[in-house]
Amino acid sequence: MEKILVVDDEQSLREVLSIMLKRAGYSVTSATDGEEAIDFVHKEIFDLVITDLRMPKIDGMEVLKAVKSASPETVVLIITAFATADSAVEAMKQGAYDYLTKPFQVDEVQLIIRNALEKRRLTTENMLLKREMASQSSFAQLVGQSEAMQKVFDVVRKVADSKSNVLICGESGTGKELVARAIHYNSARSSHPFVAVNCSAVPETLLESELFGHMKGSFTGAISNKAGLFEIANGGTVFLDEIGDTTPTIQVKLLRVIQEREFRRVGGSQDIKVDVRIVAATNKDLEKAVADGSFREDLYYRLDVIPIRLPPLRMRTGDIPLLVNHFLERFSKESGRPKPVMSTEAMHVLLGHEWRGNVRELENLIERVVAFSAEGPVTDTDVRGWLHRPTTQSPQSAMPLDLTDEGLDLEGLINGIEKDLLLKALERSKWVKKKAARMLRLNTRSFRYRLEKYAIKGGRD
Repeated sequence: MEKILVVDDEQSLREVLSIMLKRAGYSVTSATDGEEAIDFVHKEIFDLVITDLRMPKIDGMEVLKAVKSASPETVVLIITAFATADSAVEAMKQGAYDYLTKPFQVDEVQLIIRNALEKRRLTTENMLLKREMASQSSFAQLVGQSEAMQKVFDVVRKVADSKSNVLICGESGTGKELVARAIHYNSARSSHPFVAVNCSAVPETLLESELFGHMKGSFTGAISNKAGLFEIANGGTVFLDEIGDTTPTIQVKLLRVIQEREFRRVGGSQDIKVDVRIVAATNKDLEKAVADGSFREDLYYRLDVIPIRLPPLRMRTGDIPLLVNHFLERFSKESGRPKPVMSTEAMHVLLGHEWRGNVRELENLIERVVAFSAEGPVTDTDVRGWLHRPTTQSPQSAMPLDLTDEGLDLEGLINGIEKDLLLKALERSKWVKKKAARMLRLNTRSFRYRLEKYAIKGGRD
């Protein structure tokens, strides 16, 4: 339900607008003057503000500026009985959506309000789309015909329309976010937002704001009110990836959202009601974490209502040929290069590999195959070369460092160590580049330079 603030010092007009808007299904708050209105916008985020222009002490222009400062996404509609061209131009410059002259027709106002709220919805959806594209899993869809994956698909189909929370467990790279998306888009919530956040990639101080939002001035850098992901996802699904890495403070706040269906923004005093389904994921043993006290037992049982266990790729090797073909087609299409052909010998190498990085590792390998393969079938030698990283590592790098050795390739040794450290940092950070750079105490520019130097691809910012 959209929230609207009506601001007018004229009681009769304020009441008429409030009644009209409530009948139309909106949640309405009214303010008798600009001072009261500004107090409201500092405590709560509104979808739309309708304000009179001329009011004692604080006028509508100041209310407009305060709203845009606190919540830039809020739409503001100015109404006045003293319209001038200059005031209209100034209002539009300050970010007003429209400027209406009293008296006005109720139908006219209703149409403008509908259009204004639709504009806000489109803006929010666009923001979510950009976020989803940025955080989208690196492989486009779930692929698998093995018995283990068919069981997963069957569970997804059965629980999609349930309101119960889901906990997806599996090693890194097994496709936990893809399963979460499948649950959401096959549910009655599919028309509402799917919002994903990697709990391990965001510092605790920022994670609370990211999940629950904040009020202007609640901490350094909070220059305006901000809606959190739970508020944005209202009616939809929140995917909490790597839930096992959350701190006790965040766990307490998540527990309250699940139990009470409400939360408060950082620095806020108002409870915000939400209707969201939580799908959480982890590569950790949460039962062990509960036993050693690092994860709350009550939160674990609230999340683990419907458990889904994803098998590692080494336990479903029969799916490897399907995945290889899927990624070959995808990367060939994206790069505009011919689709390589995998030789039988090359496929045997892939089937025998242990795949510690699971499907994500396979995907990265096939991306390299498409990028570097020459004419003719991809051979087992090609695949072994791409599998045994780092590919530029000198043979001496596998030897103990012996400065008396004749012919020691020092440059090759250093390059091999550097690339190996880059890859280990990426693996430990779950291929989040910024986090990996911090582990190595490199700035983003230096880190990207080294990735390009060693042709390391994949991961996300």
